[in-house]
Amino acid sequence: MTALIFLDPRLHTPMYFLLSQLSLVDLMYISSTVPKMAINFLSGQMSISFLGCAMQIFFFATMACSEGLLLASMAYDCFVAICHPLHYPVCMSKRVCVKMILGSWTLGSINSVSHTTYTLHLPYCRSRAINHFYCDITAMVPLACADTSVYEYMIFFSTVIFLLLPFLGIMASYGRVLFAVFHMRSKEGRKKAFTTCSTHLTVVIFYYAPFAFTYLQPKSLRSPEEDKNMAVFYTILTPMLNPIIYSLRKKEVLGAMRRVWGMFSSRKK
Repeated sequence: MTALIFLDPRLHTPMYFLLSQLSLVDLMYISSTVPKMAINFLSGQMSISFLGCAMQIFFFATMACSEGLLLASMAYDCFVAICHPLHYPVCMSKRVCVKMILGSWTLGSINSVSHTTYTLHLPYCRSRAINHFYCDITAMVPLACADTSVYEYMIFFSTVIFLLLPFLGIMASYGRVLFAVFHMRSKEGRKKAFTTCSTHLTVVIFYYAPFAFTYLQPKSLRSPEEDKNMAVFYTILTPMLNPIIYSLRKKEVLGAMRRVWGMFSSRKK
C-alpha cells in the first residue's frame, strides 16, 4: 500500500497520504514481534536478549500509539471532506497533513521512550520468564520485585490518552458524518460516503476492541492467556488485514493497482 500510493500520482491526496503512513505503521508493527516469535518457535529456544526486549517494547509502543493517532487523523479527514467540503483544501492542506503525521510519530515515540526506560529499569529479582510471545509491558511489570502500583496507573493514563481519547474523537467525527450522510440527496454520494466510513470503522473496531480488552480492563478481571489471545489480534491479524480491507473496498486503490501493474508489465516487454 505504501509503495502503491507513492508510485501512483492520482493517490497523492491527504486521505491516501495518511493511509500510506498507516500501512507503514502496520508493517513495522508486525515486524517488531512476529519475526522473533517465529525464530523462537522454529528453534525451540524461547529467549530474547536485553537489547532485543528493549527494541520490541520501544517499537511496539511507538506503533501502537502512532496508529491510534493516525486513525483519529483519518477520521478528521473524512469528517472535513463530507461535512465541510468547501473548507477541505484549507483544513487538510499538505502542511496540516504533514503536521498530523509528524505529531503522531513524535508523540508515539516520546511515550514509548518513557515506558521503555522505566520498564527496563525495574528490579527483576524474581523469575525472568515472560508469560507472553513478545516483551509486553503488562506481562513484565508483575515480574518486578518493587511496588509498581503507581506505574500501573501511569500505563492506564497513557492508554486513556493514546487510545480512549482518539477513539472518542473518531466516534464524534463519524457521528457528524453519518448525520450529514443521512441528509444527502444524492444516492451516489451517500453510497460513496458510507463505503469510505464503513471501511475506516472496520479498521477502527479491529484495532481498538482487543486493545481496550487488554489495557482498559482491571488486571483482576483478565488472565495472561486472555492477554496473549488478544495480542494475536492487534500484533498479527489487524496489521495484516488493514491493507487488504482498504484495497478491496476502494475503487481508487484497485485502479491504482492495475495502472502500476500495467506500467511494470509494459517496461518488461
